[in-house]
Amino acid sequence: MKKIISAFVLLFLVQFTYAQELPFQDEVITRAKEIDAAGWEKGAVVFTGSSSVRMWTNLQEQFPDVDIINSAFGGSQAHQLLTHLDQTVLRYEPSKVFIYEGDNDINAGQEVSAIMENLDELVTRIHTKLPNTIVNLIAAKPSPSRWEKQESYLALNDLMRQYATTHDKVNFVNVWDIMLDDNGKPRTDIFIADNLHMNEKGYALWKEIFTPFMK
Repeated sequence: MKKIISAFVLLFLVQFTYAQELPFQDEVITRAKEIDAAGWEKGAVVFTGSSSVRMWTNLQEQFPDVDIINSAFGGSQAHQLLTHLDQTVLRYEPSKVFIYEGDNDINAGQEVSAIMENLDELVTRIHTKLPNTIVNLIAAKPSPSRWEKQESYLALNDLMRQYATTHDKVNFVNVWDIMLDDNGKPRTDIFIADNLHMNEKGYALWKEIFTPFMK
């Protein structure tokens, strides 16, 4: 009996340690439980990625005729979404997936080529299991707080655009241009106080861009 209890305790500790070592594990699990509690059906449209999607709180209200699942988790990068892809995307068997990654990746100092490799792996894994699912890669957005990195963001967006044109069932959602003012700088009126995340006016602009992709 003692051996059985010891084995059980060891297994629990291993599982607990593994969960603690995985970034965003607790948030991903909590979000999945919330989605399960609300109820969902296969074939919905999944929005995932980092906080710019996670904070789109009126997303479902803006597209009332579309069944939407928002599984994004704040602060994430593409390689971390890969780690949690089963829990955030694959288990829902969505008809469409919208992915917002790259923003935090560049801010963390990752090379654009490495980010693109992770995005390619995301698309590959999704299409391997769900070959008919449409994957929409969302452009990195311009923001005042990270404007000094604009060249890297533009380079990543250009790679995503090219990738979408050469891969079936992959689209590029360009949110960059509509968020700039007449001087080519990020609009200051569409961000909250941190100058990184958007306010309702910013998400209203996103709604305009996303509408054609939701049909």
